[in-house]
Amino acid sequence: MSTDRQLRVAIVGAGPAGIYAADILSKTELDVSIDLFERLPAPFGLVRYGVAPDHPRIKQIITALHRVLERGDIRLLSNVDYGIDIKLDELREFYDAVIFSTGAITDAPLDIPGTELDGSYGAADFVSWYDGHPHVPTTWPLEAQQVAVIGAGNVALDVARVLAKHADDLLVTEIPANVYEGLKASPVTDVHVFARRGPAQAKFSPLELRELGHVPDVDVIVYPEDFEFDEGSMAAIGSSNQTKQVVKTLTDWTLKDPSTFSASRRLHLHFLHAPAEILDTDGDGKVDALRTERTRLNGDGTVSRTGETHDWPVQAVYRAVGYFGSPLAELPFDDVKGVVPNAEGRVLDLDGEHLEGVYCTGWIKRGPVGLIGHTKSDASETIRHLVEDSVQDGFASAPQPSPDAITGFLADRGVEVVQWSGWELLDAHERALGEAVGRERIKVVSREEMLDITLGR
Repeated sequence: MSTDRQLRVAIVGAGPAGIYAADILSKTELDVSIDLFERLPAPFGLVRYGVAPDHPRIKQIITALHRVLERGDIRLLSNVDYGIDIKLDELREFYDAVIFSTGAITDAPLDIPGTELDGSYGAADFVSWYDGHPHVPTTWPLEAQQVAVIGAGNVALDVARVLAKHADDLLVTEIPANVYEGLKASPVTDVHVFARRGPAQAKFSPLELRELGHVPDVDVIVYPEDFEFDEGSMAAIGSSNQTKQVVKTLTDWTLKDPSTFSASRRLHLHFLHAPAEILDTDGDGKVDALRTERTRLNGDGTVSRTGETHDWPVQAVYRAVGYFGSPLAELPFDDVKGVVPNAEGRVLDLDGEHLEGVYCTGWIKRGPVGLIGHTKSDASETIRHLVEDSVQDGFASAPQPSPDAITGFLADRGVEVVQWSGWELLDAHERALGEAVGRERIKVVSREEMLDITLGR
């Protein structure tokens, strides 16, 4: 690569992972020009479209990400869909290096019979709906009185809480109008959350769990027979303050007098119940029940099945067993782990060799685990290797490194690119919608409407 110009780097995916990578790269010793691509008209990824609307503290992360992009030294190119609008060999025409930070947005599979039934849903799809993602339908079939949620992480809690919560209590948030109307009409009375391991193995964060106890007109019910602690559980409680807090909150709930429960809706937390089958008892293709199998702890925090089953009458099942990455055009993909094969962020080809100039970061690199802090350290590792490779070996020089070349290419292809100024228009519009009714913002859902606003048409 010629040394008389800036290094040109493309980052594909403008969620936290991509923005952190861009920010860290911009502060290295490299003289670098960075373009951040995003397939949606709006940036911020799962912080905008994967966090429940009644968690404004987490959404404050957007404020920090916003500050990075508003500096102006990182160019945002939104509404550009990698693999459709542009491919890797085309990106390499304009950039010396490419970093993929596309995340993991689909549901991990749950291998039990009945997942195909009407009324069986992936939690990721439901989260996208209540967060106003433009790629999902604007309506959701909220027809069940009894609902099961499978999973023991924060996404399971989010889904259960949103399902159980009265819609009017969400009106202080940025919840879109279509979501409010859907939840308002929901006939739900009982939401059951099922975890296959014990209370000490739950992956809930203490704050999220405690919040359940403060949802208006919703009783949280736990079952003493589900509380079992083996040596592995006690070790986890002793070594992790987070586990200790979670177990204390759950244990305190076991002491509640059932005669005091009077709410119109109930949220049940079940432990040591492994999902076995989603049932269609009358043959109409719809969910009628969830069958679980009782488990027992083995002493090390793992569980074994006991053969004892229980059928729970529910009309909908939400599978919240994790997220999964999606394959990317022209890149290898690990179908088991749901990631792009890589060595500390260096993307590997089919022979296990570094695909020169190609990197990844975030969940598409390491899988959908960890919090925002992990995403930052993840990005630091990837950028460290990119800098090393640039300094030691250099990159094959992009034939068309001018920043205008890529925008010209996309314009010729008919891609309507949304830049930072367009996001500022949408941001102001959503805030104005909210201000009119005393809320911080109301999210625009339709992609066409988002484009009309961001492109000023």
